[in-house]
Amino acid sequence: MNCDVVLARKRIFVPGSWVRLTERMNDPYTPLEKGLTGTVRYVDDIGTVHINWENGSPLGAVLEDKIELI
Repeated sequence: MNCDVVLARKRIFVPGSWVRLTERMNDPYTPLEKGLTGTVRYVDDIGTVHINWENGSPLGAVLEDKIELI
């Protein structure tokens, strides 16, 4: 993992920020659909954005997942 990418994600997705999933996650077993919103808990050292989603899921968003600040 590129340290610059991780540091950028930590600056962008600060704890308490609201985010929206802009595309369905590429995982057939996830309950997370496009448009779902949640609150950022933290970004870990590999760049995963850990989020408390409005549907109750605590699933993290990896680099391939498309999220945006709202």
